[in-house]
Amino acid sequence: MTAKDKFIPGANIGIRSVPNLRDIGGYTTMGGGRVRTGVLYRSAALCKLTDADLPAFGALGIRTVFDLRTADERATEPDRALPGVRAVALDVLADSAGAAPAQLLSVLSDPAAASRMLGGGRAAPLFQRGYRDIVTLPSALRSYRQFFSDLAAKAARPALFHCTTGKDRTGWAAAATLMLLGVSDANVMTDYLLTNRDLLPALQPLLDRFEQAGGDPRLLRPVLGVEPDYLATAIAEMHSRFGSVEAYFHDGLGLTGDTLSALHAALTEAS
Repeated sequence: MTAKDKFIPGANIGIRSVPNLRDIGGYTTMGGGRVRTGVLYRSAALCKLTDADLPAFGALGIRTVFDLRTADERATEPDRALPGVRAVALDVLADSAGAAPAQLLSVLSDPAAASRMLGGGRAAPLFQRGYRDIVTLPSALRSYRQFFSDLAAKAARPALFHCTTGKDRTGWAAAATLMLLGVSDANVMTDYLLTNRDLLPALQPLLDRFEQAGGDPRLLRPVLGVEPDYLATAIAEMHSRFGSVEAYFHDGLGLTGDTLSALHAALTEAS
């Protein structure tokens, strides 16, 4: 049995100060190959990366960090500067009036505001709108175009991409990558939902403080975690606007055939 045979797709890397960190590799593709490991990682923001965790994080060999957050998010909690690592800011939601995936975290300290915004099942429609924006906003198309264009260059890899908690903008980037590479719909969804396993325990102190302030922590579950319907909404929007995964990358993101071929070669291998 080889090392790659032992790799478990979706395994949490376990660096405490970087929640929701995992390698997106290891999944089989419908063409009979496998997504390469050690090439592309996803996580929450790197603003809390500690000195104690630096050696483990450094061992990943990351050359480029793609930050998918808004300018305000980056200014409030900037990523830790990492020597020798190129930082690329890509504001996916720059053109969004609401930016639900970015802004709803602001209600965590205000139970009354959370109730007004999220009560009565109002969270799901907000996130559905946000996920449609992630697929179709001009700023989203520009950001993901640069992400994938840069990723196709050997000098950019290994790379890591993240937003604030690594679940929505990051979740779409991971899902789109896996779909492009031919990973099954079931495994794309499985990988997406692993955020609930990896992120929610790390956010438990936020839930505890919210409850202590008089809030109902059940209101925050749709905000702090992910739901199958969120990703399903994004995929349906992609098909509605562009027709297919391939058309999203070619027509929506404007990536050339050479770039897409380079991505396939860089991110997949024989099983």
